[in-house]
Amino acid sequence: MCVHKLDGESEQWCVADLQTPDEELQVALDWACGKGGANCSKIQVNQPCYFPNTVKYHASYAFNNYFQNFKHKGGSCYFKGAAMITELDPSHNSCLYEYFP
Repeated sequence: MCVHKLDGESEQWCVADLQTPDEELQVALDWACGKGGANCSKIQVNQPCYFPNTVKYHASYAFNNYFQNFKHKGGSCYFKGAAMITELDPSHNSCLYEYFP
């Protein structure tokens, strides 16, 4: 897939802030996968983003899925301070983090 950048705009992903305690990440993860409307199917057992099976990795996937799908509809990468923007693609092994311009 070729992504064309507009006016030098960099690609951005939304990931969990590593300084955030797991308890806060879990609350944000539950919101993102529930009321937030993120598609969290890939972080379920036997799916490509289940491992590593940690709250931080699962939250990062969910935060990014939410951010990519809703950033043009008023969604942000904040999650009460539990998330942050990165310009480094967080994809690993067979787990691909989506990016939508």
